[in-house]
Parts: sequence; structure tokens; C-alpha cells
Amino acid sequence: MKRQTDPDVLLLQAAADPTRLAFIRQLSDVPEVCACDFSACCDVLQPTVSHHLKVLRDAGWVVGERRGSWIYYRLRPDAVARFRVLATQMGTAISEADSDLGTRPVIANRRLPVYQL
Repeated sequence: MKRQTDPDVLLLQAAADPTRLAFIRQLSDVPEVCACDFSACCDVLQPTVSHHLKVLRDAGWVVGERRGSWIYYRLRPDAVARFRVLATQMGTAISEADSDLGTRPVIANRRLPVYQL
């Protein structure tokens, strides 16, 4: 299989994993999170946390800052903005298709639930 280079595909692929999505959700609630605190969120070992954080870094979701022996991660605003644009584009396409059928989707402004693994 050919390795993806499209930044939008990488962004969506990184967010599609349940553990990485939980990391993104955790980061969306606070300015930054220490790498050591992610293992509690999803009940995964530190090597697995490191792997998922690398995927999120490579996809452009997060940036890390080393402070002594700890690394603190935060969401990149440009990644969140790009994700919002992609989601809006998909929502617009759905709305246009539904308006052709004479129906309008009901979309509630609510936060998606967080599922713990």
C-alpha cells in the first residue's frame, strides 16, 4: 500500500484511532498535558503512549515541549482549524444533498461523548 502524504489524510487517519482520539479530547480540555499523564487516560503503557504521540506529532495534531525530563504536549491550533474546515465541508455537502431531497438534517451543538478504553 502506498504511504499517504496528503496532510488532510494524515490528520484524519491520526484522529481515527480510539486511543489517539482520546488524547486529542484530553488535550482539547486543557492547555497542555504531560506525556506521563496520557497513560492514565486510556490505560496504556508508556511505550504505547509514546507511539501514539509520535503519530499525532507526525500528522500535525500536537507539538511537544521538553521541560527537564518531561515533555508537555498541546494541540496545534492550525490542526484544529483544518479539522474544523474538513468537517464543515462534509457537513455542507450533506446539507446540500438533503436540501435536494426536501429534508433538513437536525444537528445539535453538543460535545461528543468520551469513551474510555
